[in-house]
Amino acid sequence: MAPEYAFDGKFSLKSDIYSFGVLLLEIISGKRNRGFSHPSHHHNLLGHSWLLWCEGRALEIMDECLHNSFDRTQVERCIRVGLLCVQKFPEDRPAVSFAIDMILNGGLVLPEPKEPSYFFERNSEYKDGASAKGDPYTQNAVTLTLPKGR
Repeated sequence: MAPEYAFDGKFSLKSDIYSFGVLLLEIISGKRNRGFSHPSHHHNLLGHSWLLWCEGRALEIMDECLHNSFDRTQVERCIRVGLLCVQKFPEDRPAVSFAIDMILNGGLVLPEPKEPSYFFERNSEYKDGASAKGDPYTQNAVTLTLPKGR
């Protein structure tokens, strides 16, 4: 969920491109942003991708099942586009049409991404629905009631 929508309830096309960027990084990594964990830090998938990008090791987020059949340039390009789409400020994110063009047009020079939003470290005490002490915490659930006529 785009930060401007989560915090202020403002939704726009830039909110959609944020979601597209998250989805792109999830597809490349084979991991979900929510619930992502890494042994050396407590960042989400966006934060982890950003750290690897800054260290010049972006390909390390790639799902292992892709290692035998990938085009390095294309995967790096998709990671960059994903990071461009999840930038903190909506005005820094590309338009949907430009994001698609960036993926399809290999000759297009791409800008450097800026730090993504939601780039934070979670409390390591909580993981997979329970604290380190074993105390469960609740997750949001949705129920749907269908009215039936008499």
